[in-house]
Amino acid sequence: MTTVRLTAAQAMVRWLANQQAEDGSRFIEGIWAIFGHGNVAGLGEALQGARDVFPTWRGHNEQTMAHTAIAYAKAQKRRKAMAVTTSIGPGATNVVTAAALAYVNRLPLLIIPGDVFANRAPDPVLQQVEDFADGTVSANDCFRPVSRYFDRITRPEHILTALPRALRVMTDPAECGPVTLAFCQDVQAEAYDYPESFFAPKVWRIRRPEPDQAELAEALAAIKAAKAPVIVAGGGVVYSGAEAALASFAAEHGIPVVETQAGKSALEHDHAMNFGPVGVTGSSSANILCEGADLVIGLGTRFQDFTTGSWSLFKNPARRILAINVQAYDAGKHGAMSLVSDARVALERLGAGLTGLRFAAPDAALKVEWAAAKAAVKAAPAAGNQLPTDMQVVGAVQRASTPATIVMGAAGTMPGELHKIWDAAQGGYHMEYGFSCMGYEIAGALGIKMARPDADVVCMVGDGSYMMANSELATAVMMGIPFTVVITDNRGYGCINRLQKHTGGAPFNNLLDDAYHVNPSAIDFVAHAASMGARAVKAGSVAELEAKITEMRGGSVPSVIVIDTDPGPSTAAGGTWWEVGVPEVSVRPDVRAARAKFEEMKAKQSIDG
Repeated sequence: MTTVRLTAAQAMVRWLANQQAEDGSRFIEGIWAIFGHGNVAGLGEALQGARDVFPTWRGHNEQTMAHTAIAYAKAQKRRKAMAVTTSIGPGATNVVTAAALAYVNRLPLLIIPGDVFANRAPDPVLQQVEDFADGTVSANDCFRPVSRYFDRITRPEHILTALPRALRVMTDPAECGPVTLAFCQDVQAEAYDYPESFFAPKVWRIRRPEPDQAELAEALAAIKAAKAPVIVAGGGVVYSGAEAALASFAAEHGIPVVETQAGKSALEHDHAMNFGPVGVTGSSSANILCEGADLVIGLGTRFQDFTTGSWSLFKNPARRILAINVQAYDAGKHGAMSLVSDARVALERLGAGLTGLRFAAPDAALKVEWAAAKAAVKAAPAAGNQLPTDMQVVGAVQRASTPATIVMGAAGTMPGELHKIWDAAQGGYHMEYGFSCMGYEIAGALGIKMARPDADVVCMVGDGSYMMANSELATAVMMGIPFTVVITDNRGYGCINRLQKHTGGAPFNNLLDDAYHVNPSAIDFVAHAASMGARAVKAGSVAELEAKITEMRGGSVPSVIVIDTDPGPSTAAGGTWWEVGVPEVSVRPDVRAARAKFEEMKAKQSIDG
């Protein structure tokens, strides 16, 4: 057996550089790194030596550079991914939030945090978290509950098994998610005689599981027996590459499609069978169909509470759920009939068994009425001094968009409004709403643009999320990666302030004026973005915003446009109930009234399938 003597870190980097996606490119496109004493001398030195074959990028915050990697993987439909390395201690724990985001959203991310010394000789080392009762614990154990696979590299030969296991998980369509390989810092620098065969290039293919024949027969029987079926399209449609198959299946059989946050843009917004967004942030057209459906066909969705209206949306007493999902856990929720399968394969097999079956066309007036409702809230405001609404801002961005535009966001007002009223081209929508993580937006836009350099990426972010994490704007400037950022400044957390008031609460601690302060907040977002090297301007009106988006598109660095908005209004049309706990006891009449409404809706909830 031919061997080569390398440090464990050198061997890891060499192996990662030789792992290929199905198109022959690197599956792990590169690595984001912030160095410290836990990885600079070992993994950092190895990355420096391999920088021509395995790129290393430097971020400004461990969490947000991981968000960039996650957005890249999402935009690549999980066909490629990135890695992240940090030092031990706070550098590692900063990534835990991003790991949770990737875990919830089922997105591949390779996390390689430095760890304490395996030999324990210098214990306790700088930044070591000591467990008085367990000598094997380190700060990296925080990753265990938010990793699909976790390993600690305590010997150099461990990577011979740990690395293949890691990529097996990241490329498995059912188990896909973040992997953590905690890399002890002394082991990174230790040498070992590795087999040359270990470094042979390997192609990682994403398998397409076929459905069980008994489950398939049951699904076909359920569809044939239905009178008013509806398809709830989730992110699994996109990750399967099943968009064309869904468009064809829905059109051929006359089954309307409604979209989750992750499934939005799987179909063109104007596809005849696309009846729009579903659930809490859904359209009236989609929700009316779901209320009357006797068969709810979940296609690649995990039936999150926003999709189901906390399981109050599907009101037909005869309704059944058919859950088509590559992950058996998701396919078996709420007493559903399971069809465990790749989404595209499932549509093909179902289509073959439904030849000639076509349901009565849904009422087209539902789409017309919802289109009118969207147009009304997105229309430019009349001239005047009144602050524009966030919906009017969305309208301006919509009118300035092109077929190449990808609109993206993550938390606060924008996910709800964009899900409801954005008219997405196929593939033109990217929302992180599984974890709804404030601070994902800027970093996410960078990752999307790296994955799809020809796209016109527009990041919609409120002032609250922008303040949470904006440092990768400087990274994008440094790397020469342009995208557009629209900051809606409503001076606080407008979305959660509306929820607070909706549940009977008094405005408190959300808008800046309602939070404790000695001096009023007066943040100059234009100056702030410009200080990091972005092209930054203030738009004084919706019309000016629309013009600035077109004018500033492209370039070599990000463009930031700030506009003041009214924190109060939201789109009243559409939507459905969402379960949020309201106090049973309160001295405030508004809270007691909200509790009565809560109890009324709670009685209509159906969670047993």
